[in-house]
Amino acid sequence: MPFNPLHEPLHGAWCELAELTGARFAAKDLQLRRLRPALNPTAGANRSPLRGRGLEFEEVRAYQAGDDIRAIDWRVTARTGRAFTKLFREERERPLLLAVDQRQPMFFGSRTCFKAKLAAWLGALLAWTGLQDGDRIGGLAIGNDRRHEVRPRRSARNVLTWLHTLHQFNQLLQRDSRLAEGAAESLVAALSDLRRTARPGSSIILISDFSGVEHPLAREQLYRLARHCELTALYIHDPLERELPPPGQYTVTDGGQRLTLDAGDKALRAHYHQQFEQRRDALRQQLSAQAVPLLEVSTEQPPLAALARHWGNRR
Repeated sequence: MPFNPLHEPLHGAWCELAELTGARFAAKDLQLRRLRPALNPTAGANRSPLRGRGLEFEEVRAYQAGDDIRAIDWRVTARTGRAFTKLFREERERPLLLAVDQRQPMFFGSRTCFKAKLAAWLGALLAWTGLQDGDRIGGLAIGNDRRHEVRPRRSARNVLTWLHTLHQFNQLLQRDSRLAEGAAESLVAALSDLRRTARPGSSIILISDFSGVEHPLAREQLYRLARHCELTALYIHDPLERELPPPGQYTVTDGGQRLTLDAGDKALRAHYHQQFEQRRDALRQQLSAQAVPLLEVSTEQPPLAALARHWGNRR
């Protein structure tokens, strides 16, 4: 039977290119441009899809009564002795950039699929969704020690290029815990790349488990990115990161050392869950302070159902 992302979770450790291509059929159930009602009558928590003066310069013409004085071109005015004003093209579409985390901390899963596979599939689904909405689609694949950018274009061929990039980065993940070191540094580098390549006003969806986000430089990069772009965060996590397995004695290993875990210790279970809650709450507070929406997706959830609550198509 075909995979149903609305009712079934993903399965497996690595993604297949056919799965990323097949996400196209689920895109019809999402609409990234759908406006949601404000949180309350007075709060301006939602940004308009149309920007006032726009960001794209079009031409200069003679000043006319009623023109915005902020748009006066002072250089031309000083050179000619007459007032001239700049005209801008109204911006009706924004580039959509998908930043997908494929670092070593994402290579983990306990029940259905690995976080890296879920992130790649969501990156494919949102690319197809943006294309059907008429957006220019681009992305940044984030690996352990390298990144690859796909420039935004409005074409199915560009989306397929993005899917091949995601698939390549996913296949490179290895079972080597040493590569998990330096998570903060790799996240800082990825956010810096996003700031360098994203035009002001771009829509950016960052799909990650946010390993290393507590680093001061990562926090600073996120802050600067959110100031100039419309940023949305998809937080990927696994049930085993939230709760220890059922009570019992478990042997765990990282490939080098072997330890015994007593999952029946109530104090240990409570402390483990508390640590997860603290990390999640800290991330939520950090992003909330920057007006960045945070969506949570667990590896045990049907992925389409998790996104439909936020971007569901009201047809």
